Amino acid sequence: MLMEVKEQAAELLSSSTIAATKVEYYQIPLAEVLSDARHGDHTHFEVLVFRVRCQDGLEGVGYTYTGGRGGRAIYSLLQDDIQPLLEGRDASDIFAIWEGIQSHLHYVGRGGLLSFALSAVDIALWDLRCKRLGLPLWKVAGGAGNTTKCYAGGIDLNFSESRLLDNISNYLARGFNAVKIKVGKENYKEDVARVEAVRKLIGDDVTFMVDANYSMTVEQAVRFGRAIDHCDITWFEEPTIPDDYLGYGRIADAINIPLAMGENLHTVHEFTYAIAQSKLGFLQPDASNIGGITGWLKVAELAYAHNLPVCSHGMHELHVSLMASQPHAGYLEVHSFPIDEYTTRPTVLENGRAVASNEPGTGVTFDETLLRPHLVKHS
Repeated sequence: MLMEVKEQAAELLSSSTIAATKVEYYQIPLAEVLSDARHGDHTHFEVLVFRVRCQDGLEGVGYTYTGGRGGRAIYSLLQDDIQPLLEGRDASDIFAIWEGIQSHLHYVGRGGLLSFALSAVDIALWDLRCKRLGLPLWKVAGGAGNTTKCYAGGIDLNFSESRLLDNISNYLARGFNAVKIKVGKENYKEDVARVEAVRKLIGDDVTFMVDANYSMTVEQAVRFGRAIDHCDITWFEEPTIPDDYLGYGRIADAINIPLAMGENLHTVHEFTYAIAQSKLGFLQPDASNIGGITGWLKVAELAYAHNLPVCSHGMHELHVSLMASQPHAGYLEVHSFPIDEYTTRPTVLENGRAVASNEPGTGVTFDETLLRPHLVKHS
């Protein structure tokens, strides 16, 4: 009997051994130019897909994305430094691999590009884990539910006011009952006018957020936050640079609108500083740059421990499952980079809530016929 158990364990280990990996780099054009106050114009976004195939043939697919810059560097990290570390490893050792990659590249890559590359690997390993269990990600990650509150997040600072309002009307027509716009005009009074116009359009019952993409000084953020206080804003996102944790605290003390940030915090430790010093109302980890699903869930645990709602940034086709899985979920961002339109399951809304996939795995399956024309290179 003991021999049979050992043989079964050996067989399971062998089946989950990584046999091969593959990296794919895509550049996907946007339908129109999108702009914000810090990053400027977006004409396309980049997607890095990482595939992990085990000895038994089961494949996990992970990915990360950028706003159009840095993708080739992430590709090189994956190809040159990370792929050689993985072959022969047990794909079920997710946390050991997560820690190992960070240790191997810590000196040159703590946070930043390494966190993006690590995220693609980690998501692929979680995809494998869920597929082996025959369960969807929302159940494996927490199981609190399969739907989440969400909002449509526009990259729209370059839109005229009429174009902005048309865009918001389109969000409402699609079934969203929460929206976010960009702010950060040179003349803050233009921002105030745009916020007031949107609030007038959407009425009192629609949830409304604003996002400055860290373009303001502390003093400018305070002035603007006070100027839109009457517009019932759910959160003021990234008013100033994410490194100025204490500056966030000063803004929070001076205005009535809760603050949100997290998309530019690329290690779990950075979130501990933000929680301790920045007086945030919402945390926004992004699984594409916080070390994948493992990193996102670590931040979600921090949020829970500090009685804060956990939210998300970007890649809504994946985050919908993570957000739904958590009992303290805030709002899922449905982003303007439409990665989900290149999958077999674009965003599903029911009564204003986003619905997670019940498919075993992460629920993200790329439609190769749509994605393949944008392939730049692979290894």
